[in-house]
Amino acid sequence: MPEILLTADRTLMSDYHHNEFIGFGTCAPPNVIPDWLYSFLFFPPIKTARGIPVAAPYGLRKIEAQLLAQGFDVLTVDPDHIGDYIEGAKVLGVHVMDPFGLGPASSTFAAILKKEPFLAQHFRLLMESRAVRRAKKRGLKIVIGGPGAWQFRYRPKLVEKYGVDCIVEGEAERVIGRIMQAALNGESLPRYYEVSVEETPSVEEIPNIINPSVNGLVEIGRGCCRGCSFCSVTLRPLRWYPIEKIMAEINVNIRSGYTRGVCLHAEDVMLYGSKSTMPNEDKLIELHEAVMKRCDSISWSHCSLASVVLKPKLFAKISEIILQKQPWWGAEVGIETGSRELAKKIMPAKAHPFKPEEWPDIVRSGMGLMHDFKLIPACTLIVGVPNETEEDIIRTIELVEDLKDVRSLIVPLFFVPLGRLKNEDWFKEAQMTELHKE
Repeated sequence: MPEILLTADRTLMSDYHHNEFIGFGTCAPPNVIPDWLYSFLFFPPIKTARGIPVAAPYGLRKIEAQLLAQGFDVLTVDPDHIGDYIEGAKVLGVHVMDPFGLGPASSTFAAILKKEPFLAQHFRLLMESRAVRRAKKRGLKIVIGGPGAWQFRYRPKLVEKYGVDCIVEGEAERVIGRIMQAALNGESLPRYYEVSVEETPSVEEIPNIINPSVNGLVEIGRGCCRGCSFCSVTLRPLRWYPIEKIMAEINVNIRSGYTRGVCLHAEDVMLYGSKSTMPNEDKLIELHEAVMKRCDSISWSHCSLASVVLKPKLFAKISEIILQKQPWWGAEVGIETGSRELAKKIMPAKAHPFKPEEWPDIVRSGMGLMHDFKLIPACTLIVGVPNETEEDIIRTIELVEDLKDVRSLIVPLFFVPLGRLKNEDWFKEAQMTELHKE
């Protein structure tokens, strides 16, 4: 039996019927749809072989690859089969995305429906499972990591209740081996380990995944150059992967027989290969031509409107490449506000190289281009940003009304204190005005 087990809760160990964006359904609480049917519709269990998932969350696969490269005895297992492997394990590593439902989407739905979101429910079920509790009593160490690790600072009582030994915040490739070795040796671990900028891995230090990732998602880069005050990703340095590295990971997914599709992941796919907010046309075209030769379908994780508006001919060219094999593609897009004044305050570089006061016009133009070239965006709006005024809300309502004929999903989300605004107060349902409801 392996000494280190890696897993994630049931809402993460799913491929959402091979549509990454269906996974947003995990943010909702139980509702009029029976739980068994809702889970089948939005997060069916991923296929397994003897409890080993055919694919796992990309971040978990990165940690798996890093630990294997350092010689650790490690295995990624499905949460429903963890009892089959945990008996001899000394460490359990758990990948988290939104463990307590504190993320923007889940906290919004939970506040409105007054119930615990499915993703928080299933994380709780994992940590309170008989197999994990029994292993913990005999000395199992629990290490938590992933994009949702920050949430444990808001739930210290649950850290104690679940017996979590170490929570790693940040990109862990350079530090996870040291932490896991200390755990195996029975040494004391820091309860919270925040990866410093100096410990952030370079591209060369980031291993390629060696086993398939959910829905063929692969990173093409890390970090963001826009510096929005409400976002934690902007605190990391910007790095782009060479095409050879990206293709190597795509080939892992294809050769396994799991999928011939890919979701290219970056904070702004349009800026691939660029060191600024000006798209690198040659790099972006080269990437998509290489990917399309190997894959049957492409989606993007995120895309900025400013990049699309700045280079409409480039966007049209990329669309032409992608639409050779599919009728449309999707991406998550941040609109956040329709207010010029609020854009200047909280995200002055989101419109760059345009001026922040041009933001509403950029949104209208960018969404129009996406509509014309068959990109269907899932868009977010932030409700309740600190110092938001009634005028700001009115401008956002007007902008949304202007977009009613554009193919898109636009979702308003409560403000969550992250990034440089992490010390601000959460926006709560009780603070909603009639304008917010509109």
